[in-house]
This record gives sequence, C-alpha cells and structure tokens, in this order.
Amino acid sequence: MKLWSIRGNSQKLDGGAMFGNAPRAVWEKWAAPDDLNRIELACRALLASPLAGKTVLFETGIGAFFEPKLRDRYGVQEPSHVLIESLREAGFEHEDIDVVVLSHLHFDHAGGLLAPWSEGRDAELLFPNATFLVGAEHWERALHPHPRDRASFIPELPQLLRDSGRLEIVQGPYSRTLGESVRFSFSDGHTPGLMLAEIVGPEQSDGQSRGGVVFCADLIPGRSWVHVPITMGYDRNAELLIDEKRSFLEDKLARNVHLFFTHDPQVAMAQVTRDEKGRFGTAHEQGELKARALA
Repeated sequence: MKLWSIRGNSQKLDGGAMFGNAPRAVWEKWAAPDDLNRIELACRALLASPLAGKTVLFETGIGAFFEPKLRDRYGVQEPSHVLIESLREAGFEHEDIDVVVLSHLHFDHAGGLLAPWSEGRDAELLFPNATFLVGAEHWERALHPHPRDRASFIPELPQLLRDSGRLEIVQGPYSRTLGESVRFSFSDGHTPGLMLAEIVGPEQSDGQSRGGVVFCADLIPGRSWVHVPITMGYDRNAELLIDEKRSFLEDKLARNVHLFFTHDPQVAMAQVTRDEKGRFGTAHEQGELKARALA
C-alpha cells in the first residue's frame, strides 16, 4: 500500500476564528495573518492504494462548488477543482476512487465531492464508482443541523449521497466496505459524530496495532492545534474537544500512529511527541506524500 497527500483548494479564514480564545499575540507566531486578519489553510486529502484491495480517498476538501460570491466570502483561493487536478497528477482520476471516507459533511471537507460551479447548473456528485462512508451520528446532524452550524452544510449533498445508492453509514469501529484495515473512532467536540479514520499499522504489540496513520480532520486541523488547549471558534464544545484531543494524542503517541493534517498549509503528516512538561508536539514532519509506503 502507498500513500499520497492530495492537495485541494486552499482557503484564507479569519485567524481569530481558527484559534478560538487564543489571543492574536499568541497565534500570529504560528500563522501570519494578512491585512484582513486571515490565515492560509490547506484542504488536503489522503489517498491510499491498495487499501483492503481498494483505492481509498479520505475526504475531498472544499472543492470549487461555490458560486463566485460565496467563494470570495469563504476565502477559497482557486476557481478550478484543485483536488481533481491533484489526483490526476498522482496518476488517478476521480472515477478510479473506490471509497471516499468523510470525517464529516462540513463544506470544507465534503465540497470536493461536487463538480465545479457553473451558472444555472444543479449540484452534481463526482466519484461515480465510489462508496461514501459517513458516521451515523454525524449523518443525523447533517440531516437536522443546529442553527449554529447550519451554514456549514451543503443542503443538496445528503440527498445526492442517498440517491447514489453507494452510501454506507458507519456505526462502529469498522465498516463493511473496508473491514479491519481502517479503524474508526468518534469525537463530538467539533461536531457531533466526527469520524476519525486510522489506517491500521503493520505492527502488533500486546494486541494493539502500531505504526498506522490517522486522519485528524477538525479534531486537530494542523500542527498548531496539537497543543491541547488550542481550539477553534467553530468547535461545538471546546472543553469536550480538549479532553478528546488529549486522550487521542496519548493513544497515538503510545502506538506510534502518525497524524495526517488536512488544514496545515505546510505539513501533511507528522509524528506525535511529548516533552518533559507533558506538552504534545510534532516531529518528523513531512510536507507531502508521494507514493509513500505505510511501513
């Protein structure tokens, strides 16, 4: 099995929103803001092939489905569908993808499922041969969003996924489609039922797998958020997220599971570290993966 980091459309969002209650004097050392107080963010996907005999894409980024006015509002930098272009550069077309794993259905993680915006054109689902995996609790949230996060969802997307006939709702640590090659855990601090996918590593010790890779999604958007107290203003429950993140990082450190970041503009994957004061950090940072072996 090989891994690729797949670049999608990039964004610029308000730094204060991305760093919650951390003051600018702290977060601007990690992410330099522009004149509008926005910081650069990636929307990066992870491609694994063959995984359980399939070509699997973890998330699709924000894509290019927004009309120009909304593209500007949400800081999307490129008008074209960058994810599709990046897949092609890696030697794949979207028709080659067998499985798309979605941590959640916020537009900056699932918008890439849709074809680029065109005047007068209805939303169109790409990836015609893929099974779409979504966690059960989050699926219900997408169907019945709260007023606080309703704008984060694409109204047409749930019906398009249903109509595809290729939607699998995941209710536990394993899916029918991927079996025991990918283990799922769930988090509620950012959004109910955020699904965290771990590609199970090749090593076994004391009955536990080691050496895998986990897609951190919005539990840990990038290196700066590895620091446990740092959360986003977009998070549903910051205190719960902090507790979830601490447990998550302790587990990944103990089992040498690498972190894959979707929103970090410079780093795709890194190893978890912890210093003598107990503060988590990263090491062995990789900016890009190109047909990298898991082991």
